[in-house]
Amino acid sequence: MLKDLLKEIFWSLSANKVRSGLTILGIVIGIASVITMVAIGQGAQSSIESSIQAIGSNLIMVSPGAQRTGAVSGGQGSAQTLTVGDADAIRIEIPNVKAIAPEVSRRYQINAKGSNTNTQVIGTTTDYLTVRNITIDFGTFVTEQQIKSSAKVAILGPTVRDDIFGVGANPIGQTIRIKNVDFEVIGVTLTKGGTGFANPDNSVYVPLTSAQHFLSGDTFVTSISVAASDQNSMVAVQQQINDLLLKQHNISDPLMADFSLVNQADIIATASSITGTFTLLLSSIAGISLLVGGIGIMNMMLTTVTERTREIGLRKAVGVRKIYINLQFLAEAVLLTFLGGGMGIFLGWMASLLVSKFVPQLATQVSISAILLAFGVSAAVGIIFGSYPARRAANLSPIEALRYE
Repeated sequence: MLKDLLKEIFWSLSANKVRSGLTILGIVIGIASVITMVAIGQGAQSSIESSIQAIGSNLIMVSPGAQRTGAVSGGQGSAQTLTVGDADAIRIEIPNVKAIAPEVSRRYQINAKGSNTNTQVIGTTTDYLTVRNITIDFGTFVTEQQIKSSAKVAILGPTVRDDIFGVGANPIGQTIRIKNVDFEVIGVTLTKGGTGFANPDNSVYVPLTSAQHFLSGDTFVTSISVAASDQNSMVAVQQQINDLLLKQHNISDPLMADFSLVNQADIIATASSITGTFTLLLSSIAGISLLVGGIGIMNMMLTTVTERTREIGLRKAVGVRKIYINLQFLAEAVLLTFLGGGMGIFLGWMASLLVSKFVPQLATQVSISAILLAFGVSAAVGIIFGSYPARRAANLSPIEALRYE
């Protein structure tokens, strides 16, 4: 019976090659679209999460300004509420803190030897390397002595070095000018790659006191980065920092805090939620084409049932059971969707690779779950949209079917 069923399915589909091909095409486009959209969404989520994790280890960020409802980080803007004294208090009084780095950051025009670039200048301390997972390629970073003496020294990110002095150049000992102040280059950081918040490769680092004296002209800091000793202690450390800063700023009502805290886990969770919604939206839009493909299958099968009415009547007249007729037409619909699903998965996988190749910013990621989902959806489409035509064929009266012209 199975052999005869397969022969009938093959004969039926091959008898209308163009119609079968166009029906399969609808499923191919739908499945390929879903696979590609899910791959783009998952790739974006993975890229964002790795970028956030790269900005530091067990990081807690303190920003000036009140916490904004629904925001990932506090409203930094022009608020000036944090000082080096706050950072010192955290270092002294809070346990389970591995490193702490206050910073003053702002964009400036950088000039050197007729070249110039506009980039982020970060005034910070020696712990910045530990807090933000930055490595020196050659030269040195900011030292405690340079901070105490407000030394006019600078460490360049590799992108800044390439823009000003040329690709791969050794700028040690050269001079750059920031806000009409000369700084001597003493080091270059190792290439790390950009993040969603800042690009360490396109930054210039100077001693914190130098940035305050020569650039910002005040004693405030734009943020304080704190590295907890381990991931398990992050929540406790964040709460202790919050309580300490409320006390430092003489604020009794936590709702009136003039600072905000956010940890790495919160940022990752928020970003994952956003990218998850984005992926779902893209998949839903692509899923519309699957619905259209399913309707195409139903339309084709209904047409087939109409064309083969006399054949169905003859089969029932010679004793073919209702269940086998139902199974024959249902199997045709399922086979169409499985063929379309297989080709759609291959096409979606190839499209994902092409997107990654020609648009490096969109790193796609095809997962096993997406492939299994595609197979499941294709099977469901075949069963759902093929069941009605199959049932209609099985319920035909033999006498009426034989009379059909």
